[in-house]
Amino acid sequence: MPFPLVECIPNFSEARRPQVIDAILAAIQSVPEIQVLDRHSDLDHNRTVITFMGPPTAVEEAAFLAIAKAADLIDLNNHTGEHPRIGATDVVPFVPLVGTSMLDCIEMARRLGKRVAFELKLPVYLYEEAAIRPERQNLEVIRQGEYEQLKTLIASDPGRTPDFGPSFLGPAGATVIGARQHLIAFNVYLTTNDVTIAEKIARAVRCSSGGLRFVKAIGVLVNGLAQVSMNLTNYHQTPVARVVELVRREAAAYGVAIHHSELVGLIPQDALVDASTWYLQLNDFHPEQILENRLAQFRVEPNNEPWSTSGKTFLDQLASVDPTPGGGSASAYAGAMGAALIAMVARSTVSRKKFSGVKEMMWAISDQAETLRANLTILVDQDAAAYLALVSATRLPKDTTEQQAIREDNIQQATIGASLVPLQVSRIAVTLLDLACQAAAYGNPNAIADAANAGILAKACLSGSVLNARHNLAGVKEGNIIQPVLAELALLEQQANESELKLRSVLKEKTNLVF
Repeated sequence: MPFPLVECIPNFSEARRPQVIDAILAAIQSVPEIQVLDRHSDLDHNRTVITFMGPPTAVEEAAFLAIAKAADLIDLNNHTGEHPRIGATDVVPFVPLVGTSMLDCIEMARRLGKRVAFELKLPVYLYEEAAIRPERQNLEVIRQGEYEQLKTLIASDPGRTPDFGPSFLGPAGATVIGARQHLIAFNVYLTTNDVTIAEKIARAVRCSSGGLRFVKAIGVLVNGLAQVSMNLTNYHQTPVARVVELVRREAAAYGVAIHHSELVGLIPQDALVDASTWYLQLNDFHPEQILENRLAQFRVEPNNEPWSTSGKTFLDQLASVDPTPGGGSASAYAGAMGAALIAMVARSTVSRKKFSGVKEMMWAISDQAETLRANLTILVDQDAAAYLALVSATRLPKDTTEQQAIREDNIQQATIGASLVPLQVSRIAVTLLDLACQAAAYGNPNAIADAANAGILAKACLSGSVLNARHNLAGVKEGNIIQPVLAELALLEQQANESELKLRSVLKEKTNLVF
């Protein structure tokens, strides 16, 4: 399994039609590198939870395909079940696993939310760590009144306006997307069918009504037994064993006992170890005493530095005797590094509470920088491809007048293409310089030197790409394209110079440093 890894645990409002869940599961598994870890369906809840993991890009794509498939196959107007819900795909949380951070998952949630809203025309709410509105961190607030109430209020109540997408609820409802830490979905069944007892126990256990911290609970009837359905949001602070014992004591007060319990999805090993340690009353226990943990210490750790490998590969190719990649690709690569630095500055700002006033600005800068980085990464290869196309054109036969004409035409088209690629790079470089100024002016001051370096790389990107564009234009014979491109290059240089002066001014004002 490649690294880094993210976990996704989407909840779908369907369990009674296995063919629907099979179709959603097939959509998820259609994405390469995705590994499905668990599938749990509850007929009374009429809800299915699928757990899968993979590299962030693959997980994001699989989540989108699952939401799209569920929207096609699930009509909430015909849905009933014990579990609260507002959407066919009710909730989609991302959880960081290996080599990923909560910030990575927040960005995934926001990107996915925008895409679902734009392409599927579904209302999207962001929750937990990804929430834009603080009051929406709690899922219960968003899901209040469920699908039926939201359908009547979404267009008229400003408090129910989605974060992305239309203020209209169709048969697929709305989707809640977020980022969170590991959560344990844990249900306790009682030796009674009196659901009011489960409701009273849930009220005593859950945090919102004075119970245990990090516990959410409701009482429902499942398979003929009263069930206390819970989400444990921080098992380190409130261990599973403590929750079970409180449920047991509350149940005894009503003359009932625990029949059995169940997990929905997966549970971290630490949570089970904590419970075992508590029940067994093990003194001075250490995780290293678990045989499997000791064995794991002898396994080879994965290389979790893809940037070092890819960077080395590019530099090796750049230093080789091959003409590609060349200066144009190197310029685009410098710009991509600048974009990455800008994204880093923005992320180091949004992760600190004291910069909450510029949080949304920094999110926008991060999103734009990542988009530009992706574009420049593509242009690295496109510049090399443009040069190779020109070389191929020069190798065409020229023995006859007709062949000569075809060859000349291909050379001209290839030369124009080789000029337009660095023009695109130049446009992006100017935008990056402006973003670097904003990052330096409003971002985390501890990262201001990184913002300045991003600006320097963006300026180097511009200088190299402008040089390449002008060099290639010298071989173009069609005058109607030369002057407009030269004029735009001159304008881009002027704009870049102005942005560079602003960046210098910001740097001097905030740090008294110059470059």
